[in-house]
Amino acid sequence: MKKIISTLFFASLIVYSCNKTKTDTSKNSVNFIKKDTAQVQKEPSTSGKQVSDFVSNQYEIQYETEGDLNHDGFPDKALVLRKKDDTLAQRTMIVLLKNPDKTYRLFKSSETVFPDEYNESGYKIHDPEDISIEKGMLNINLYDIGPYGNRFSKFKYMNDNLILTYIETYNMGAGSHSALYYEPMKGKVTLETVNTMEEAMPSETKKVQVKKERFLFENVSPDDVVTNVYNAVE
Repeated sequence: MKKIISTLFFASLIVYSCNKTKTDTSKNSVNFIKKDTAQVQKEPSTSGKQVSDFVSNQYEIQYETEGDLNHDGFPDKALVLRKKDDTLAQRTMIVLLKNPDKTYRLFKSSETVFPDEYNESGYKIHDPEDISIEKGMLNINLYDIGPYGNRFSKFKYMNDNLILTYIETYNMGAGSHSALYYEPMKGKVTLETVNTMEEAMPSETKKVQVKKERFLFENVSPDDVVTNVYNAVE
């Protein structure tokens, strides 16, 4: 009799141990699934109630401005986004238009319109950097007292597009200061040079007519535009 009881006791221990092992395995599976879910990246939306709806969790808002861009009486937004874990990566600029119901819609996005923040040596290229929306214009103003100089770009809302209408640059080099004023849609270029080597600092102004161009916000690089203009007039 004792032998039968002892056999039953050990059999019950084996069953309990097997059930416990199955339960622990189940818990581990749940934890694994939760870990995978937490790693899913938030994707930006094309419409939303707040600005954060348009920014994935890989990015952060570096600059933000507000103003009525399309003249409908509602304040629109422009944002410059940069990657959280890679400040050397190309920045993205987006424009959001506000709807009558107070929501926003993604109007334009560009990975070329805003320049790199740092050069290859890790130094800031422009400082300060500024964006604004004023009188239906989106302004991108970049400053540098060094070799990169200042660059001011204006984009105008026209027929549901954002079009580059004006670029101005100013550079201070050894022996001279130079400025460029360019209106792409009119093909008008004005170049000004100041000779700082002479005490009177004489200036020279040159006006040139070039081919009319229509540059869209979403795919234009103002740096490339300036380079091409200089090449065209020289």
